[in-house]
Amino acid sequence: MTAQIAHLYALGSLAIVFFQIALIAGLPLGPWTQGGRHPGALPPSGRLMAAAAIPVALFQGVAILSAAGFPGIGWPRWTGWAALGLSLVSAVLNQVTPSRRERAVWGPVTIVMAGLAGYVLIVTQGSG
Repeated sequence: MTAQIAHLYALGSLAIVFFQIALIAGLPLGPWTQGGRHPGALPPSGRLMAAAAIPVALFQGVAILSAAGFPGIGWPRWTGWAALGLSLVSAVLNQVTPSRRERAVWGPVTIVMAGLAGYVLIVTQGSG
């Protein structure tokens, strides 16, 4: 079960990566991100923020896969806890954002992802 939960978390991380790529490409998704300050496509500074989010999301996905014991990764256990911490911060920020759309979409997604990460880390606490 832990492997499936880690897979779901990694899939969520990939979804975030693809969303960031869409933002960088100029899709008019401003109301769903970065506080909803931009009615259409993000300005260059917003696109840079989206680009910076990609390696973070990839790190989080791989860290949780590693915490679940996937072979060939072998990252230190603290990386999984760091991913959980980032997930919790993201969940809080997506709940307090002024953007109604961002709260409606990313609020639940980030809460579920934080729960998935927490599950993996708690269940695997005795290993690694």
